[in-house]
Amino acid sequence: MTEADAPSSGTASSSGTAPGSAPNTPPPSPSAPYPLDPTGAGLRETARELQARGPAVPVVLPGGVLGHAVTRHHALRDFLVHPEVAKNACHFAALREGRIPPGWQLTTFATVDGMTTADGADHRRLREPVVKALSPRRVAALRPRVERLTAELLDGLPALAAQGGGTVDLRQGFAYPLPMRVISELIGVDEEFRDRLHELSGLVVNTAIDPETVLAANRELVAVLAQVVAARRAAPGDDLTSALIAACDAAEARLSERELIGTLLLTIAAGHQTTLDLIVNAVRALCADRGQLELVRSGRADWADVVEETLRHDSPVANFPFRYPTRDLDIGGTVVPQGSPVLAAYGAAGLDPEVYGPDADRFDVTRRPAARHLAFGHGAHVCPGAPLARLEAGIALRALFDRFPDLALAVPEADLAPLPTFVGNSVTEFPVRLGRDAGPGGKPGDGQEGSATSPGAG
Repeated sequence: MTEADAPSSGTASSSGTAPGSAPNTPPPSPSAPYPLDPTGAGLRETARELQARGPAVPVVLPGGVLGHAVTRHHALRDFLVHPEVAKNACHFAALREGRIPPGWQLTTFATVDGMTTADGADHRRLREPVVKALSPRRVAALRPRVERLTAELLDGLPALAAQGGGTVDLRQGFAYPLPMRVISELIGVDEEFRDRLHELSGLVVNTAIDPETVLAANRELVAVLAQVVAARRAAPGDDLTSALIAACDAAEARLSERELIGTLLLTIAAGHQTTLDLIVNAVRALCADRGQLELVRSGRADWADVVEETLRHDSPVANFPFRYPTRDLDIGGTVVPQGSPVLAAYGAAGLDPEVYGPDADRFDVTRRPAARHLAFGHGAHVCPGAPLARLEAGIALRALFDRFPDLALAVPEADLAPLPTFVGNSVTEFPVRLGRDAGPGGKPGDGQEGSATSPGAG
């Protein structure tokens, strides 16, 4: 990942330097842990509140589990690469000591066998096949396929709108099937499994469901992924699943069956859900402020700018679990204890006025911040799918507004229901009126879409 960040204002330490805080600024006064709403309601207000409380904030997770969130840009950037911060849940004190109940809503994030819960050599071993599957060459080669799928889905929207009395759920009819088809083809997931995998991955990130549903969803998810693996063992192809199977079945196996399943779970979920929410959030922002859309159409901004500003301003991942300090760390005057589960609060960090100015809460496609946002992470664990997400979102947004230039939200924005999670960030449905159909040959917008080879694309 190419970094254009301004110099950090500090590094988390066990002494006293406060990342994200100005020198000689007194630390914030201690406050009661902030209770995160598991229903996902008011995530933007939550981000503002976390940002205001300081660079590291004690929080209450589902089930009364105590943790922390790192909320400001420089503090989070430093925390993500701190040598005394780990991803492996063996460092999660409450889990290790048996204080996490069965069916806890965030257990999968801590215990899945994959690259997001591994450190060092294990992390590199598990990440390597995913990085190969999402290499710049392979992503660039996907452009024609993404463009064709986008066109096919746009062709189908008028009929869906007619069935819906003039409105269509853009989330279900466009923003979901595009990335799901692309990642499924890349991974090797047959069509019969895709919708159920989408539903189950949604349950896995749902922070508001009951423990019984959590356990059932995880069991079924593993079972469906086992069927995916069985299908590819019977008929291997040029896809990630087949490559993982070969690594698993080799004489000197490079990963276990559990790691194979865990890698597929992470890649499928992250490979479509984040892009789906990114597309919806971008369209929502442009519908709310048509002036921003006009900036793109007039050439004063491009579609890559829309994608990046959406990632900053309305990150599809609001609070990503978990990292664990391997010793007590002082972050901006708040001591984060060894073994505390820590959220990367990407939503809050994107609103940091120290980095993005006093109008950080405003969506502005012409913004030229001093630092690149952290929505895809930073350091060794930066999202390997970032170039693909940027490519898909850029193509989708440009084609959507070229085809339907008057597209508008069909309900008051206040009526949009949030996803039931504080991990992801978007809405459950996005009903729109398509307006005028410019047809497949509609005049292309002046702004260019995002590219896997654009600066900072990974």
